[in-house]
Amino acid sequence: MEKAYKLLINGRLVDGAATMPVINPATGEPFVDAPRADIGQLNEAVAAAKSAFPEWSKRPITERRELLIALSNALEERVPEFAALLTREQGKPLAQATMECMGCVFVIRGMASFDLSPKVLREDESMRAIEYRSPLGVVAAITPWNFPLILLINKVAPALLAGNTLVIKPAPTTPLTTLLLGEIFASLFPRGVINVIADQNDLGAALTHHPDIAKIAFTGSTATGRKVMSAAAGTIKRVTLELGGNDAALVLEDADLQETARKVFDGAMLNAGQICIAIKRVYVHESMYDAFCDELARLANDLVVGDGSELATQLGPIQNKAQYEKLQQLLDDARENGTVIAGGNVLSRPGYFIAPTIVRDVDDDALIVREEQFGPILPVLKYTDINGAIERINNSEYGLGGTVWGRDVSKAASIAERVNSGTVWVNKHMDIAADLPFRGAKQSGLGAELGLAGLEEYTQARVINVALTGC
Repeated sequence: MEKAYKLLINGRLVDGAATMPVINPATGEPFVDAPRADIGQLNEAVAAAKSAFPEWSKRPITERRELLIALSNALEERVPEFAALLTREQGKPLAQATMECMGCVFVIRGMASFDLSPKVLREDESMRAIEYRSPLGVVAAITPWNFPLILLINKVAPALLAGNTLVIKPAPTTPLTTLLLGEIFASLFPRGVINVIADQNDLGAALTHHPDIAKIAFTGSTATGRKVMSAAAGTIKRVTLELGGNDAALVLEDADLQETARKVFDGAMLNAGQICIAIKRVYVHESMYDAFCDELARLANDLVVGDGSELATQLGPIQNKAQYEKLQQLLDDARENGTVIAGGNVLSRPGYFIAPTIVRDVDDDALIVREEQFGPILPVLKYTDINGAIERINNSEYGLGGTVWGRDVSKAASIAERVNSGTVWVNKHMDIAADLPFRGAKQSGLGAELGLAGLEEYTQARVINVALTGC
């Protein structure tokens, strides 16, 4: 018998007003019903968070920190349970699901180590100016389906440490791990501090427009991010947006071919390419272009695709049918506008499986290059001139992440400074840590997650400027 999942509203685990099926993407079939909130339950959750805010925000930060550490410990004890459920609802291989769950533990502990002590901005014999940080109020945390746990924790940990309360809304295709986490929240935190609802993409507008929401922390597509910004405008809500990316890898002519191809391939195919900062296009110098393409194709052909619960699986399914169908359209474009040298097809089996695909001889204007594919399809482009390559990379509405690869580290780092993205790695990829801020440029986001800068996103800065000489 499948476990019964509950919403968390005002400290109580409750049924939804209705239910909705959750589909295992490895089979394409539903395996459990999740609770589905209605507008009344959404309003109840916001009211509970608002009511809990005054007392929670007045707690010393040391107490809030202790509860976060308790949360990390409780989650760590149940990592196998969470990882198995994450694989089942999201599709990623079990090893990657375990890595995501342990990443949550490390992020909570890392964020909990920060402080929000007053900062002296200026002090002399006549005046003293000190900056204080105070919590904002009720935070709406809205999360996507590709990393439903860690992208939630990236919001929950700083919001709680800063003294805010929360209403959490996961993606409708991956609500279960968030609902399971709600059970831990209920056991540790005071009533109303954290509330978890689930919907079928029908409550987002009501949540983001709600007058009692002080901040929206959203991760998802750029198109939806625009709607979130519009909703926030009515009451000038604070927003943090981590949005789409079309991250480019730039392979310099002195790069080690096999080592770089391996790392670029892994950076493109992790979680079946369903990562906002996955490598989504590769620019390779003409002197090694053919050999680099051949090596990527070999790696793609060797990759084991299957159900994420099977230990041999290296690449799982696409998470949902809508994304699966979008990727089929991009495959059609890739075949028409490039040369497919590995994959290029859906797999004839139940579930939403696409073969890892490498496309060469493709132009910058091809759909597979211009759009964020969010799947295991990697276009490889040739360049001759480094200045031209950087111009082509920067000619995008996106600017989330990027990578530069080369033996001459100083040269590669200098080139990385010219890439217009929030984070650019040199000779590595996806090196994200709790103490380092992560930001998007252009239409890839607004504000920061992680690091002290990410914590401060959940606060209001106030400067107290005092004349020391009296009236």
